[in-house]
Amino acid sequence: MSSQIGDVVVIGAGPVGLAAALSLAAVGVDVVIAAPARDGVADARSTALLLTSVALFDNLGAWSRCAQQSAALLGIRVIDDHDHLLRAPEVLFKASELGLPSFGSNIANSVLIAALWAAVRDQPRILWHRTAGVREVTPCDDRVRLLLAEGDTLLSRLVVGADGARSLAREGASIGTRTWDYPQVAIAGTVRHSRAQDGITSELHRRSGPLTLVPLSREEASFVWVVEPDEARRLADLDTAGFLVELSARLKGLLGTLLSVRARSTFALGGLSTECMGKRRIALVGEAAHVIPPIGAQGLNLGLRDVATLADCVADARTRGQDIGGAAMLEAYDRARGSDVASRTLMVDLFNRSLLSDLLPIAAARSICLQLLANLPAARRLAMNAGLRAVGPLPRLMQPQA
Repeated sequence: MSSQIGDVVVIGAGPVGLAAALSLAAVGVDVVIAAPARDGVADARSTALLLTSVALFDNLGAWSRCAQQSAALLGIRVIDDHDHLLRAPEVLFKASELGLPSFGSNIANSVLIAALWAAVRDQPRILWHRTAGVREVTPCDDRVRLLLAEGDTLLSRLVVGADGARSLAREGASIGTRTWDYPQVAIAGTVRHSRAQDGITSELHRRSGPLTLVPLSREEASFVWVVEPDEARRLADLDTAGFLVELSARLKGLLGTLLSVRARSTFALGGLSTECMGKRRIALVGEAAHVIPPIGAQGLNLGLRDVATLADCVADARTRGQDIGGAAMLEAYDRARGSDVASRTLMVDLFNRSLLSDLLPIAAARSICLQLLANLPAARRLAMNAGLRAVGPLPRLMQPQA
């Protein structure tokens, strides 16, 4: 059975996919979400949202539904935990140094997704087409054909691929990729502790990778602990008590006494980049277009900038009377996102590889940089602005009270 439903079909219903549907509906197009029932709601991880991402969710009517369950990120503490003679001093980046109330907010993914689904239900331009999955994505001259698991067919002028690193939408568009692996595995979860973090995220930089702790409340923090694969397997095999002993030893009292841990999961680290952000009536967002290690809260925030920029490009195409899935719109989207995506990917990749290196010149350079950041407020402000601000204009939906 074939049907023309709406202007756009979004494949995937994680945070980026739902944000894409809401953003496109906000600029006046009809959207179908093709995804399983409550896709991603069981995600046990959390997300550190930058202020621009918070503004996006606020403008989409989602943030008011979950803001009280988030934790403000007031600062970032960087600790050089390498075992070498060139150990650098601790650096504290404070949002107040930039005149900001915070860098953003940390929120459990399950809470954020529930808020986004609630906003979707209240948006009359969005239809959720429940399906076990999309099986084929076939671009044609004036539309894209999607074959669903149930045998149904959806036809659309534009498909938004928010279907992750193994994107079927990307495959359908014949968009080439470059992938790479790191000799690292991340362990993610949530830990309860006795010492309040007071809104401060802590990053411990070690030879195997960073250990990042982000506040969820006064008593809880989400963590991402990057280790070598053999160490990850050993830690994953530990029971809760044994894991807490290992994590406590690594933190050296930073969070006081660790009381409990939950929602542990592991995932291998790798990277992915694409030759373009879209073609053949298919636009890629989030991890369908780029994958980077979980460092500096860059990954999901980068995907949300994709979403907001795509909404701008679609709105501009409609204003000019252009085809919203045509080559001109997709080329404009690719131009708008290319520099930001490339620069963030390079920055995170170089930083991660610097932690893995035992070369003395690299260790010395890292130590000198941290020394400068610790002692020069102007250098800290420059570094903070580089981490917070996208390359290029800020999309309209990421501007406060858009």
